[in-house]
Amino acid sequence: MSYIYGYLLLINALGFVFMLKDKVRAKKKQLRIPERALLTLSIIGGSGGTVLGMYLFRHKIRNRNFFYGLPIILCLHIAIAVCIAQLIKK
Repeated sequence: MSYIYGYLLLINALGFVFMLKDKVRAKKKQLRIPERALLTLSIIGGSGGTVLGMYLFRHKIRNRNFFYGLPIILCLHIAIAVCIAQLIKK
């Protein structure tokens, strides 16, 4: 179980850092991190970090895929975690 917590901590930290890095690159007109990479990072467990980074850095909030998609992915991840926790309890 500690491996799962470690993985989630790492992947969410990566999501947060990638959103910050992409925001900095956008301001400097540099090569950006692909949107597909940011969305994939969110889907594989980093939705908390990417959503936090999106709102904290005000990055990608005009993009509908991110504005609606990332919070939906986060809600799905929370629902899955609650379901798994209920199964483990029984």
